[in-house]
Amino acid sequence: MTSTSSSRPVLRRGDRVFAGTAKGAGILIMLILAGVTVFLVVEAAPALTAPAEDIPGGDGLASYIAPLLFGTLLAAVIALALATPLAVAIALFITQYAPRRLAQGLGYVVDLLAAIPSIVYGFWGVFWLAPKMVPFYRWLEDNLGFIPLFAGPTSATGRTMLTAGLVLAIMILPIISAIAREVFRQTPTLHREAALALGATRWEMIRMAVLPYGSSGVIGGAMLGLGRALGETMAIALVLSVSGGITFNLISSGNPSTIAANVALQFPESSGIDVNTLIASGLVLFVITFAVNMGARAIVNRRAEFSGAGS
Repeated sequence: MTSTSSSRPVLRRGDRVFAGTAKGAGILIMLILAGVTVFLVVEAAPALTAPAEDIPGGDGLASYIAPLLFGTLLAAVIALALATPLAVAIALFITQYAPRRLAQGLGYVVDLLAAIPSIVYGFWGVFWLAPKMVPFYRWLEDNLGFIPLFAGPTSATGRTMLTAGLVLAIMILPIISAIAREVFRQTPTLHREAALALGATRWEMIRMAVLPYGSSGVIGGAMLGLGRALGETMAIALVLSVSGGITFNLISSGNPSTIAANVALQFPESSGIDVNTLIASGLVLFVITFAVNMGARAIVNRRAEFSGAGS
């Protein structure tokens, strides 16, 4: 007797509605992304083809964007270098050391940092952090001035690239910490118990089992934080004192601006080709941020098939 039952499962109406909604949402996101790309390319085209003397500064589009791109990358790299070790340490403490009640409360507090508006971070950075950092910057100039990063002269206001990097570091810390916590929690129990059974201390267990398992997730979270830092606008516009071009000096008053901050500050008074130039710089930032986020997704997906325990 032949079986009349179908091997394919029959989807219920709710399943079909959910699948269609999810598919439609994915397509909508792709259409929005494509629309943003087309808009940026179309609006930036006049600046891409304009004579050099028509671009602000009179030296061409590349010369206009280069200092902004440098400042954007420099501030983001400083923030990433400062935030990543601290975020990993916080994630390890919450997941491996802290009691459950303390871990939950501390996790909520860290996550709340992401809910603070960037303008608040900017005010905090310019009115509190920057003046507090001036004595430290003077110490750096006096003791480490032979290093180009701290050559000085020290800014009297503290509104430097290093201060901007510190503010950005605090802003991206909850992103990296949240992802690191989730990855560390997913470390297979078998791995941790095996390390402890072999006589490893808690730190040795973390070093041999937790960190290797979560390394790709930490890198992915750091790259997502980098994407966040690249696009920050108001905090940088408030904190950073812009009066210079490309420089690696982190404690002086001569600092390059960032692309996002420059667009926010210059757009209200711009018109004509100046607007197209700002949009062209925004296109550069869009491409860089898109590449960073795609790289983060690729790194995270590399461990998607790793179950952590054998079969």
